[in-house]
Amino acid sequence: MALEQIVSLDVLLPLVAELKEAGKIIVTTNGCFDLLHAGHVQNLEWAKAQGDILIVGINSDASVGRLKGPKRPIVPERERALVIAALKPVDYVFIFGEDTPLAWLSEMKPAVHVKGGMSGTTPAFLPEEETVIEGGGQVRLAPHVDGLSTTNSIEKIRASYREDSESERS
Repeated sequence: MALEQIVSLDVLLPLVAELKEAGKIIVTTNGCFDLLHAGHVQNLEWAKAQGDILIVGINSDASVGRLKGPKRPIVPERERALVIAALKPVDYVFIFGEDTPLAWLSEMKPAVHVKGGMSGTTPAFLPEEETVIEGGGQVRLAPHVDGLSTTNSIEKIRASYREDSESERS
């Protein structure tokens, strides 16, 4: 089932047009989704509640490397897409290679584009806002979830690994 939800942008754009014609409210969000955590799940559930169809753009491996550094991603793009597609709120997933979602947002023109809530951020500070508004939509920020981030998860794993290594040497 989840594999059927992973589609190319070329397949997705005509499908979005059909869904809009049928009166569906299209919601998009995007991200790296490198190590899935509860904050991701909460954001996706919140995003789905903003409309009828939730489409998730996942940064390609090359894009994640440019954005997050040479040691990322930890999980390859196809696996990240499969995990996200398997989540209940998600209707469709696609992988994109650009560092920002601006190109596909200008083509898809969602009614709502959701970004994960970052403390102190407003939609006006997001590069997506102008593109989404030009397409007739709006940007909404999902509620901020303190302490939940992929970077925090990686740091906890590293710290645990260092502690295990040190205790083995003792």
